[in-house]
Amino acid sequence: MDKSEKRITGATIRLEGLTKRFGDVTAVDNVSLEIERSQFVTLLGPSGSGKTTILNMIAGFEEPTSGDIYVNDRSVGYTPPFKRNIGMVFQNYALFPHMTVFENIAFPLTNRKVPSSQIRIKVQDALELVKLGGYENRYPKQLSGGQQQRIALARGIIFSPQVLLMDEPLGALDKKLREHMQLEIKQLHEDLGITVVSVTHDQAEALTMSDRVVVLNRGRIEQLGKPDELYDKPRTKFVADFIGETNLLDGRVVGGQGDLLLIRTPGGLEMEVEYRGERKDEEVSISIRPEKILILDEASSKDNTYAGRVEEVIYVGEITKLKVSFQEGKEAVFLKLHNRKGAPRLARGSTVRVGWDRDDMTIF
Repeated sequence: MDKSEKRITGATIRLEGLTKRFGDVTAVDNVSLEIERSQFVTLLGPSGSGKTTILNMIAGFEEPTSGDIYVNDRSVGYTPPFKRNIGMVFQNYALFPHMTVFENIAFPLTNRKVPSSQIRIKVQDALELVKLGGYENRYPKQLSGGQQQRIALARGIIFSPQVLLMDEPLGALDKKLREHMQLEIKQLHEDLGITVVSVTHDQAEALTMSDRVVVLNRGRIEQLGKPDELYDKPRTKFVADFIGETNLLDGRVVGGQGDLLLIRTPGGLEMEVEYRGERKDEEVSISIRPEKILILDEASSKDNTYAGRVEEVIYVGEITKLKVSFQEGKEAVFLKLHNRKGAPRLARGSTVRVGWDRDDMTIF
C-alpha cells in the first residue's frame, strides 16, 4: 500500500464557548478554537490548565457545562464517544494484557463487526505503517515501551478516524526514545493526513511535533500560533516564561523617541527596546532569550551592552549556561554558550561584557 492509499481525510474541529465546571472549580473557561483539516495541534500548559479536560470533552468522556464542539460542522458536544468516530491514544497505552498485538489492534474493528478477512488485511497494513510487521502474535508484556506506544497508535488509526486524540502519548518513555518517537509520529501524521489533537506539558515536544500550539493557563487560551511565533513573539509574560527559557526583567519607562523606549530596572540597568504601539503603562516587563545574549570582546558592541560578573557556570553537554550579574548583583541574566572550539571558557568571578540587540527583546 502506497502513501496515497493510506491517507485519511482529516476533519475540521471547532470549539465554541466551551466551558467545564467541576463543582465550584472552572476547569475550562469559555474556550473557542478552530482546528483546520489535517493539522497537528497541541494543547500545551501546566497542570490544571484545562488541556486534558478539553481533550476529554472532544473525545466525549466529559460533557461540557456549556458551549459546543463541532467536527466537520456537526455538533458532537453531547454525543456519546462511540458515535464520534474519533481515535484515541492514552498515556499508559491502555493495551489489553491478555490479548495479542493482533487482537489489540483489531479490537475497534471487531466491535464494529468488520468481516474477519478485512480485519486481517487492515491489521497487517497498520503493523507495517508503525514498523512492527511480524509482531502480531506477541503480548504487550513482551514489548518495549516504544513498541507498545506504536501498537496503541496502530489501534487508534485502524478504523480510519478523521480525528486522532493523544493524551501525553510519550510521557512514559525515556528522553532519548521520546525524542525519536516525536519524529516518528510527526512523519506518520504527514503520511496519513489525519487531524491530530495532542496534549502535553512538554514544551519541546509541542514545538517539535505541532503545526500550531495552543498555550493554556487556568482554563483559558493565552496564545495560539505556530511554534516559532510562540517562541519568538510571545504575547504575554506567561507564554514567554512557559515556552522555553527566558530572562524576565521588570522595569519602568523613563524615556524614548519614536519606536524606541528607554527602560530602567529597579537595580538601575537601562535598556533600549523597540516598541510599536501605545504606551499605556509605565511599568513593563522585558523578555530576553538566553541564546540572544552574547559575550562581547572590547571591539564589539550591541544596542544594549553591559559590564558584568559571572556568578554561575553550569555545564549542560552541548552548551554552558552562565549567570551574569550587573550593578553589583542587583540584576542578573542567564545566557548560553555553545561548547565548540574557540568558544570562551569563563570561570565564576570572571568579568565580562555582554550585550543584545533591541529587536531580540519582547516588552509586556
